[in-house]
Amino acid sequence: MIGLTGAPGAGKSTVTSALVRALRGAGTRTAVLAVDPSSPFTGGALLGDRIRMQEHATDDGVFIRSMGSRGQLGGLAAATPQAIRVLAAAGYEVILVETVGVGQAEVEIASAADTTVVLVVPGMGDSIQAAKAGVLEVADVLVVNKADRPDTQATVRDLRAMVALARQDWKPPIVTTIATSGEGIDELLHQLARHEAWLEASGERARRRLARAREEVTALAFGALARRLVVPDELAARVAEGECDPVAAAEELLASVGFAADHP
Repeated sequence: MIGLTGAPGAGKSTVTSALVRALRGAGTRTAVLAVDPSSPFTGGALLGDRIRMQEHATDDGVFIRSMGSRGQLGGLAAATPQAIRVLAAAGYEVILVETVGVGQAEVEIASAADTTVVLVVPGMGDSIQAAKAGVLEVADVLVVNKADRPDTQATVRDLRAMVALARQDWKPPIVTTIATSGEGIDELLHQLARHEAWLEASGERARRRLARAREEVTALAFGALARRLVVPDELAARVAEGECDPVAAAEELLASVGFAADHP
């Protein structure tokens, strides 16, 4: 289960398509979940990622499903975890999840994938900009795409400086690619295989999947609870009039359905 994320225009769809081509060349059944942003005004989504993957449309060993984010934060759709589970049960050996274009802090993909690939492009900013981009901290593999641009080496240097500061057992490798020509894709597959081996040897895969299952159950429980909790007009009116603060009102609402307060 491989997640690909990065800023808009980083080439996520092109890299995904190149990875599918390489995986299929090795005979690997591959599924792609491509999440596109939904309009906050109309609710519609272009689902344009699949347009860039037309070469795989007639391949029986490839399944591509586009999903609208429908306002879900973090770069994924609410149904993405369930879709991943269905595809795994259907026997797909590799599942690629491509997020919507994200900024500095959308890290939801890290909790949904075994390996998170973060794509950046040359000219992303100086070393300070790289260091404060929280999305880079979830990377298991860093990819500098569009590496034919002149400032590629400066971007690689900034990323290496950031990786050197990381306090973790796995140091994310940095791969340069030109996805439109396929350059660097074999090296990316090699680094993905290295990370998979590390996940297995360190026991990190089991830990991540346990955490993923816990988060999925928690999210579904919260969603079910939100649908069942109805704030009475009388309670809302007391808050609106300043007779009761929202924290006390929330605890009163939870107590009414059998949940004890967190503190005395």
